[in-house]
Amino acid sequence: MALINTIREKSGWAVGAIVIGLLLFMVGGDLFTGQNSFFGRSDRSVGEIAGQEIDYDEFNATLEQAKQAFIQQQGRQPDEQAMGYLREQAWNQLLYRIAFQKQFEKLGLTVSDDELTDMVQGTNIHPSIRQAFTDSTGQFDVLKVKEYLRNLDKMDPQAQAAFANFEQNLRPERLGQKYTNLLKMSTYVTSAEAKRFNEGMMAQVNLRYLFVPYFALSDSSVKVTDEQLQAYIDKNQGRFKVEDGRSIEYVSIPVTASVEDSTEIGKTVNELATQFAAAPADSVFVKLNSDNPVAPAYLTAADMPEKLREQLPLQEGKVYGPYAENGTYSLYKVTGQKTGDQAAARASHILIKSDGTTPEADAAAKAKATEVLTKIKGGADFAAMARQYGSDGTTATGGDLGWFQQGRMVPEFEKAVFGASSLGLLPNLVKTSFGYHIIKVTAAPTKQTYRVATVQKSIQPTEGTRDAAYNKAQELKGQAIDLESFRKAVAADKSLQKAEAKNLGRGDQAVNNLQDARALVRWAYGADDSEGAGAKEMGDVSRVFEIGDTYVVAVLTGERSKGTADLASIKPEITALVRNELKAEQIKQKLSASKGTLEQMAQAYGAAAQVKTADNVVLGQSMIAGVGSEPTAVGRAFGLKVGQKSAPIAGEQGVFVVEPTSAQPAPPATDVAAARQQLTAQRAARTDGLIFEALKQNADVKDNRAKFF
Repeated sequence: MALINTIREKSGWAVGAIVIGLLLFMVGGDLFTGQNSFFGRSDRSVGEIAGQEIDYDEFNATLEQAKQAFIQQQGRQPDEQAMGYLREQAWNQLLYRIAFQKQFEKLGLTVSDDELTDMVQGTNIHPSIRQAFTDSTGQFDVLKVKEYLRNLDKMDPQAQAAFANFEQNLRPERLGQKYTNLLKMSTYVTSAEAKRFNEGMMAQVNLRYLFVPYFALSDSSVKVTDEQLQAYIDKNQGRFKVEDGRSIEYVSIPVTASVEDSTEIGKTVNELATQFAAAPADSVFVKLNSDNPVAPAYLTAADMPEKLREQLPLQEGKVYGPYAENGTYSLYKVTGQKTGDQAAARASHILIKSDGTTPEADAAAKAKATEVLTKIKGGADFAAMARQYGSDGTTATGGDLGWFQQGRMVPEFEKAVFGASSLGLLPNLVKTSFGYHIIKVTAAPTKQTYRVATVQKSIQPTEGTRDAAYNKAQELKGQAIDLESFRKAVAADKSLQKAEAKNLGRGDQAVNNLQDARALVRWAYGADDSEGAGAKEMGDVSRVFEIGDTYVVAVLTGERSKGTADLASIKPEITALVRNELKAEQIKQKLSASKGTLEQMAQAYGAAAQVKTADNVVLGQSMIAGVGSEPTAVGRAFGLKVGQKSAPIAGEQGVFVVEPTSAQPAPPATDVAAARQQLTAQRAARTDGLIFEALKQNADVKDNRAKFF
């Protein structure tokens, strides 16, 4: 408790009690404790950072601190997904401690006792202290800090340990701030850079361009060799740095309720329906018999389930159902009715939006809506017209909006629907901020509400169904001894569907849509708690994994090591890139052989060549409307004189020939301070992450966590 003693020696301030919970939350784990290779045994090694071995006990101690902080913050134990996050946090804490500490020592950075005192009760209060000792009015009270510290030794051990842990982190945290600030303060933007930035954002050009998209040439017409692909990787190694990865093929056999299971549950629900009708205390019956007990409540037609709404008007005392929907049987008992405060109605509409904000665009939208309304009045089907002319998300349902309560739609729309004198098509258009609506009232407004008690029973698979799925997975496991036999067995059973997961990372928690699949990932990396070691070589077949309500059998198909990606693992990705380069050369050669205007060049090339215009193209944004980001073509356009035509340019989406028609250079910059400030802030904002990644890269990290977690 060096900090407490220092404060007492310097001032002897008074102290008092405050809730420790917030401080516990702020602690987040001890970053700078732990022993190196406690047992010194390789089977206990979780990994290595900057030549320092991380023992299992050291890692687990850091993980436990992170876990306790999570419990204090969330008020619950972490689930498996949260534990995956906490393991990553603990690993990064150790990486930070070891990698950064070496930098602190190299630079001779220190934090004095005076600095620590200042962080708790001086002029540079630590944010956690300030937040914990700020009252409801937003005022920080340093007297409460002093009072708290004075009485800390009288508090329970948990409170003392929490503050001791917090105190222990103050010095390394300040060291980290000093280190990163040294680098942040070195961030500098020259006047020339700021000037170029201003020019890039202000300079504009209007241009005409000839464009031949890469897809104009069929992929089959361009042959790409492995030598060309490897040459591309060698030339662009920085773009293809990868971490360790494992690839698998797998079959998922879900445990889903059978028809027999549903029938069996249905019998139980039918018996409950009879009991429900005679039950004297509906709330108690729901609580005892529903899988999702909810207290009975008054519902409008807009709020009740569709199956129940179809029975309107409802009869008090009657049980409706059972209804089977989305894997659940539902029973509804009406136990009361009354007039509510807000009416509910049902309607369909066809929305005709304006193409702009001008009076002409509004008039065009109104004319179109009037035309459609006239067709409907003449006998055209409303739903068909909605699907043809509607411009919102209701087109697929023929314009049906379903039931809705007053207060949920825009005022003009509600006034028309709830003020309608009868069902059917409204005679006039209704204009709202969205556009012009053609409205059909399909259910009359009503304020009637019903008190509904609900009993729900999930349709769950029985043990027999679960056993059948497991046996099927075991049968596949028995037939598959390697990749070839695995694929053969899957192909022979049409009920099985094979999936593939490429380059799973060591810390991955999910495999495609399989959540909490950590055990499967660990198996792919050679670890398996349940049955000895995991996969060792290509073609190894896994045991049967139970992941949620799914049984999974997998086979290892690929292994990738940290470094530059090998050709096989990224071949599809770079094949497209290299193919486009080869297409670009073919297109450029053909365009270079033609002369004249852009139109004449396009005509000579063929139908795939298009001549278009792009106005107000900004140098610093590199966007060509209708095409996308094309920095090379845009940059080349700004290097040409007005009326000058470029040579063919290989872009991102195709080959361009650009011709500026007018240019607006950036006005002379009299003050570049704002641009310099903006660029400096952008660079500084990236510094923390870049520092961490740089130290991580230089720390020669060996991550063996998959052996244990």
